[in-house]
Amino acid sequence: MSPADLLPGHLLRRPGAIKHADHFRGCQIDDPRLAEVLSPDATLFVLHEGTVHAEGPAWQASHGRLLFSDVSNRRLDAWYEDDGRVEVVIDATWFMNGNAVAPDGAVWHCEHGRRCISRSSADLMGSPEPVITHFQGKRLNSPNDVTVAPDGSIWFTDPIFGIVMPSQGALAEPELDHRSVYRFDPANGELTRVADFEQPNGVALSADGGTLYVSDTSLSLGEVPGFTAGAKHEVVRFRYQPDGSWGEQTRFCRTDHGYPDGFTTDSRGWLWVSAADGVHVWSADGEKLGFVPVDATVSNLCFGGSDGRRLFIAAGSRLLALDLKVDA
Repeated sequence: MSPADLLPGHLLRRPGAIKHADHFRGCQIDDPRLAEVLSPDATLFVLHEGTVHAEGPAWQASHGRLLFSDVSNRRLDAWYEDDGRVEVVIDATWFMNGNAVAPDGAVWHCEHGRRCISRSSADLMGSPEPVITHFQGKRLNSPNDVTVAPDGSIWFTDPIFGIVMPSQGALAEPELDHRSVYRFDPANGELTRVADFEQPNGVALSADGGTLYVSDTSLSLGEVPGFTAGAKHEVVRFRYQPDGSWGEQTRFCRTDHGYPDGFTTDSRGWLWVSAADGVHVWSADGEKLGFVPVDATVSNLCFGGSDGRRLFIAAGSRLLALDLKVDA
């Protein structure tokens, strides 16, 4: 018997039909604009069950698959659109959380354990390469969420969750005296500190790259032994200015249940926001459009699928999805 014979398998879900979520009663439509996009009778699909903490969904069109982290299980998994199977594509990760796919298919990861932003080739062969590890000579805290802007720059948040929660990483003292969102330019290696927060979490940009959204979830520190909950459970917005700055931050929305962990934007400029009770939909003007109830805390979202109409939902032990009437 060779050592390879003792390696674990990669299959987590066998190919097969997708089932519907039990007890899902449909979507709440509060604005006729949302009715044109999402049916109140939309089906909520259960793509996979059995994760410990599903996070960081990212659609990889080049391979027809949805990548998502199982943070505490230290896995990067993939759901395949062609047959519904789920496989481990990177095992024994360093507590990967957020993921983002670049136009060339390469994948950027947030790693709590190595406290870095790393990069994998599109085929995910070999180990992820750490790319961003320090800011001004000091180690990052624990990068949490990442997105790729239309201009190819990499944006990420850097709270302390991964260095104060053993289930999310490993305990360590922060070297930086701030919790920030950053922009990284792969073309020249320039890393820019864009703004500071109590505990930045989710990050997304509008389709044109002109609006930046960041969630501050210091409220969730109350779940960490020895820490006191902060007051923040909101998404803030920045708009790009003619002088090249991002202007003043303004509150965009708050969640009444839990906190807005991750979120995604669509081509209309709408924001689809996670919360403890499901997914909340907001217009670009900050108007509440509707709600998708989910019987688990939603951590993050993304759009994808071969037709661009599927909303993928990472929610605790499950990967869920629903389809829009039109392209996202």
